[in-house]
Amino acid sequence: MELLSPAEVILEITEPLKRLTLPKNKRLTSNRQFKAVLDRRRRAGDALLTVWAAENRRDHARFGVSVGKTCGNAVVRNRLKRLLREAFRLSQEEIPPGFDYVVMVAPGAARKLKHPKHGPETIRSMTLQRVRTSLICLVRTCLESGSAKGHRPEPAPAEPQNNGQSRPAGERT
Repeated sequence: MELLSPAEVILEITEPLKRLTLPKNKRLTSNRQFKAVLDRRRRAGDALLTVWAAENRRDHARFGVSVGKTCGNAVVRNRLKRLLREAFRLSQEEIPPGFDYVVMVAPGAARKLKHPKHGPETIRSMTLQRVRTSLICLVRTCLESGSAKGHRPEPAPAEPQNNGQSRPAGERT
């Protein structure tokens, strides 16, 4: 019988760790997907975040993050993106499925983040719990602002304009 090293024993005892990532099927990945959500114009915001939502006809929610250069340098932007993704990942049970969500840092918070004096203080105040609470409240607000099925009413078709003429353009008498 072969003896195992302590490292091998530990590996055999522990079970495989669950990956703490957001799977690709739950993320918005292309510019087209982001634009589709933003074009629906269903949004809610507070002092920290702005959330946009659109129905996706799937049995799960998908999530996209957009953090612009107005929030600070690459280190700050990447920290914010990780924070927002983790807040969504941990809140999936409380976020309604069947919608795509795009989350952005609110303009006021972005200005504070970029400010040399208030930036570090602002980034420290953006805790995971605070971001999670804001995200869940804004998702609910965003979905409540739409109709019951989540559809935005389509505008009525515009009447054709005849440029002040008594008959439609192109019509002969």
